[in-house]
Amino acid sequence: MMKLTRVQDQAIQALMAGIVGAETFDHVFAGIRFDEIEGTMLYAFARNEDVASDIEDSYSPLIAAVASRVMNRQVDVVVVMPKVLQ
Repeated sequence: MMKLTRVQDQAIQALMAGIVGAETFDHVFAGIRFDEIEGTMLYAFARNEDVASDIEDSYSPLIAAVASRVMNRQVDVVVVMPKVLQ
């Protein structure tokens, strides 16, 4: 298991914001934190269960591609959990 640095977390956030646009990012991704990688799985925390589910369902492939680029390693699966489970 590898914990992401703050810079890596923010790099993924910045690239996602550039791709989805500021309005969507502020609405959907506000408060997200990309936390750690285990194998090819990226774990992230969102502000609540509904947002976590929406991000996981709608943006996982895109996040995986961005994270793979930032981390320079393959990310295949993105698991987004609500912060209350943190």
